[in-house]
Amino acid sequence: MVSILNTKVEEVNYWGQTYREENQYSGSGIIIAENGSELLIATNHHVVSGANKLEVNFVDGSVVEAQVKGTDADMDLAVIAIPLDRLSDETKSAIVIAKMGDSEALKLGESVIAIGNALGYGQSVTTGCVSALNREVTMQDGSVGVFIQTDAAINPGNSGGALLNNKGEVVGINSSKIGGSYVEGMGYAISVSSVMDIINDLSENVNLFRARTVVAMNKTFGDIA
Repeated sequence: MVSILNTKVEEVNYWGQTYREENQYSGSGIIIAENGSELLIATNHHVVSGANKLEVNFVDGSVVEAQVKGTDADMDLAVIAIPLDRLSDETKSAIVIAKMGDSEALKLGESVIAIGNALGYGQSVTTGCVSALNREVTMQDGSVGVFIQTDAAINPGNSGGALLNNKGEVVGINSSKIGGSYVEGMGYAISVSSVMDIINDLSENVNLFRARTVVAMNKTFGDIA
């Protein structure tokens, strides 16, 4: 797992005047492959969207700049890449490629582990269980996604991080949670088995665009960036 820092320039309005200011947002990523020249990392599209600069923090503390390889905004997926020659031998020896599991084999009540860069503090681990499978969720922009629901604590900065089964295999990509102080234990992850073909396409530098069906629901959901 890695932590991702997205630095972007945004327009803000103060007293009727528009200014541009630099802001930083934290997220997470999963090391998925090497292609001979690059290290490839999967994350959420909203973690890297609009970035002027992307930095990846590895488990050994090293920080390396990354570039977006491919994105699929509708599925909220992205792959970013780091040239292998930018990584020190120490960093290469400290990291491993994540093992992908079968999210279709998950059962209700099965234990899961969420790993991510919660609140930008660095890697942290939370545990819980599978609360629901194939849960349809309407996001703030009106789009609908189908997710694994878990009660493992997911906080801002966890987006793009891994949901693991009890074998340590990646079964989901943590993506969103219900907003609101009255809600506890409702986080959502993208099923890995349903999107591996998309991730592989993004790894080959293919940008994908899909139409999503919008279903109205009387609930408010918030992405975690």
